[in-house]
Amino acid sequence: MNPAFAAHVARAARLATVAAVLVLAAATGATAEPVYSFAGTPGKLPKTVVPTHYAIELEPSLEGLTFAGTELVDIEVREPTARIVLNAVNLAFVSATIDNGAQIAAMAPDAAAETVTLTFPQPLAAGAHQLRIGFTGQINKFGRGLFSVDYPTDKGTRRMLSSHLEPADARRIFPCWDEPAFKATFALTVTVPRAFLAVSNMPVAKEEPVTPTLKQVTFLPTPRMSSYLLVLTVGELERLSAQSEGVTVSVVTTSGKRDQGRFALDSAVSLLRYFNDYFGVKYPLPKLDLIALPGGFNGAMENWGGITFFESRLLFDPTSNAGGVRRGIFSILAHEMAHQWFGNLVTMGWWDNLWLNEGFASWMQVKAAERLYPQWRSWLNSNGQKQFAMNLDARRTSRPIQQPVANETEAMAVFDGITYSKGQAVIRMLENYLGEDVFRAGIRSYMAAHAYGNTTTADLWKALETASGKPVAGIAATFTEQAGLPLIVAEVTCSGEEQRVRLRQDRFTIRAEAPAPDSPTSSVPASSAPKDARWQVPVAVGPLRAMRPSETIVLRENGEIAAGRCGEPVKLNLGDYGYYRVEYDAASRAALTKSFAVMAPADRVNLLADSWALVEAGRAEPQSYLELVEEIGSDDNLAVWEQVIRTFTRLDWLARERAERPALRAYARGKLRTVFERLGWDVNGRGGDDGALLRTRLIRVLGEFGDEQILAEANRRFAGFLQNPAALRPALRDPVAHLVGVTADRKSYDTLLALARKSTSTVERVRYYSALASARDPALARETLELTLTDELPSNLVGSAINTVASAGEQPDLAWAFVRRNFQALANKQGPYFRNSFAANLMTNFSDAAHAAELADFAPAHATSGGKIIAARSHEAIMIAADVKARVLPAIHDWLKRRPTPN
Repeated sequence: MNPAFAAHVARAARLATVAAVLVLAAATGATAEPVYSFAGTPGKLPKTVVPTHYAIELEPSLEGLTFAGTELVDIEVREPTARIVLNAVNLAFVSATIDNGAQIAAMAPDAAAETVTLTFPQPLAAGAHQLRIGFTGQINKFGRGLFSVDYPTDKGTRRMLSSHLEPADARRIFPCWDEPAFKATFALTVTVPRAFLAVSNMPVAKEEPVTPTLKQVTFLPTPRMSSYLLVLTVGELERLSAQSEGVTVSVVTTSGKRDQGRFALDSAVSLLRYFNDYFGVKYPLPKLDLIALPGGFNGAMENWGGITFFESRLLFDPTSNAGGVRRGIFSILAHEMAHQWFGNLVTMGWWDNLWLNEGFASWMQVKAAERLYPQWRSWLNSNGQKQFAMNLDARRTSRPIQQPVANETEAMAVFDGITYSKGQAVIRMLENYLGEDVFRAGIRSYMAAHAYGNTTTADLWKALETASGKPVAGIAATFTEQAGLPLIVAEVTCSGEEQRVRLRQDRFTIRAEAPAPDSPTSSVPASSAPKDARWQVPVAVGPLRAMRPSETIVLRENGEIAAGRCGEPVKLNLGDYGYYRVEYDAASRAALTKSFAVMAPADRVNLLADSWALVEAGRAEPQSYLELVEEIGSDDNLAVWEQVIRTFTRLDWLARERAERPALRAYARGKLRTVFERLGWDVNGRGGDDGALLRTRLIRVLGEFGDEQILAEANRRFAGFLQNPAALRPALRDPVAHLVGVTADRKSYDTLLALARKSTSTVERVRYYSALASARDPALARETLELTLTDELPSNLVGSAINTVASAGEQPDLAWAFVRRNFQALANKQGPYFRNSFAANLMTNFSDAAHAAELADFAPAHATSGGKIIAARSHEAIMIAADVKARVLPAIHDWLKRRPTPN
């Protein structure tokens, strides 16, 4: 970087070391909103002192990966105290004064608690005060706090900085009250190279040069918000902008990639209009930046007014991306933009109500897609997310949507499928029960009442009850305050010509061997839902001919409901809106199987998913699921075949190194090959956009299942691509590269590695590194693992590369041995989240008790309370897989042997 810049930062650091008082000029005079009452709000920090406004100045060194900072914090002392406790991690305090320069008597850091306690010679009187702190800190190479991203360009490697603060990493950048209930306004100033663009939550108030190579950028103060929503991104960046309802919406990219933001920008403009109308509260900031980062983390973060995305999640390049990628871009964009209301404007009081952020954003991302792109059939095609949540919820280690969270490691553990996908599914069920218009009226009331404040789930139920006049809290609490999901057992009877369905409620569980009493996982409490748990379930029942429920009841215990004429096939959960499993009596199930083809797609998917879940739970024989599969036509849609593919893929994974695998694979190839032959390798006008997605999915999975024709054609097309990239359509590049990686020899592995190293496209780098990590040759897998210890891979690809070696590369033992041998080095590079969760998640690539025991004995996985929770989940997942493998695979093998040979 520029030598003058390095010298300037070094001068600032020297001043810091002699404890100079670094005082920030007062901010721009923003008036703080009334401070939240904190009544009953969980958290770790005392509520006797609360911040109202931060004025922060940062001066980063891109070469030294350090920064110097100052802050002036307006605080309200609510009762006299001689102590202030606030959060700080890896920050060196240079100075701290109160009001007119009065010195702090003592500073006591607590590394374990991630706090610093400031003690004063005399108690501070109740009322307003100003706290001044000078500090220095570290810029990380992993995506927490302020972090660096090194990325390739045509002109060599460049470096930029960005931030990621959720759930509790603002404390890595500046001392603060780093809990969501402590809302305040923020005024940020940063010193950066003159050639850099600096982006934060609010527009730039002013820029002025401070040296020949540096400038100081000051941003307007933010609205009142939580500390985890602050954002700072600086680098050689450019913007693509548009206006939407008085707001400047921009996509911010590294130089040369601005045009790839067009789809995201157009989508954001439409989404802003839709959300303004739906929520009944206008987006309150003057601008919204969508910031594409070429590294640092894999997802996206909803920082208010400055959302950050891993580049491949936001940008669309038609020369490299498949057209279907637009769906993923829209989905994550809609999710993060929904957070500008659910999460940013109205924020949960503590992480135990995280679902108020994530569950609602997950629900809204699909609802928005249904509104703006109905041809995508997003609810139907996102069914896998609900199934994922239901699978988690059927386990001993499931948890309520609302769960006490004691600390930051436990907060990280609740960013999971229960929060996101169960939350989404429960909200959709409630919306369907109340009606869309009534539900929206309740949401609008909730937004208006709690703007700029903090809430709990009870506040939402109150708003929905007022709008609907229905007992929402009683129904919803059974799904949010206890773990697990209901099973509705249905028995059809006849009385004269009237058909009735008797309904009995139970808890749906997938059983696995419990951990040994002395196992580290045994200290984690079991699910909070007792065996006799009961839910208030909105159950929709009707005959298939109606294609819609003839009646919906709220089932609390047992019940009975009319369902058409005797002999008509009857289905529960019509439309698949409900969050519950269904078990039918034998005759009803047989009737539904015969009528499978006339069901609506959502009901076919629902019946398939419930059937497989009952098999895994030991409540049905595997042939009952396979008999349904036999009823599927080759021309069925994407969502139906996706459910089948997910099941076949799980069975294939369970059968690894077992005698049943060849016959199972042959059967799966036979079923899927007929679908693929209808679609073919190339565009033929069949199936539309869903057909294009199904085509690439089938190519990938058929190749993984050992289809020789698919593998040969993939390698042939890849060879043509090397000669002429235009010869391989963008839609086929991911599955073709993947299959080349799966079957890689030395030559093709080296080719993939060379392609990854020379590309400046994030999409292509992810494609080729992922492909080579899929190599099933153990020697090549070892080389990929060794790459993760170097600086070649972006930090956010290290974990995914190791996991890909274990999963797609089918080398879990190699990957696990590598992680154990290099755990400390990897944790140092990857940061706290790796240390807390990676080993436990990696171990879910196994399905035997011996590896479950190894996880129980791996001390780093149990070092924190959050880590113990994640390890317990993984332990149970392994044991469930071991049980399903031992019980289901032999039964399927017997069924396949008895099955007539197709003509």
